[in-house]
Amino acid sequence: MSQAAAFPASTPVAIPLNELVPWAVFAGVILLSLLYLVGMDQGATSLLSGSMLHEFVHDGRHLLGFPCH
Repeated sequence: MSQAAAFPASTPVAIPLNELVPWAVFAGVILLSLLYLVGMDQGATSLLSGSMLHEFVHDGRHLLGFPCH
């Protein structure tokens, strides 16, 4: 008594490149900013004052292989 239901074949939706480029640029800027904050921000050339950011990302810095001291 089981009947298989026939589903229509799905077609992929085309995403226009001009709609994708701004999001890719935005994601790239965010990722590069995070990379700077985690990897390059050492305190002497810091964009933010104090060492709170350095201490906050300290373990992540070692995990990613960035030297810090």
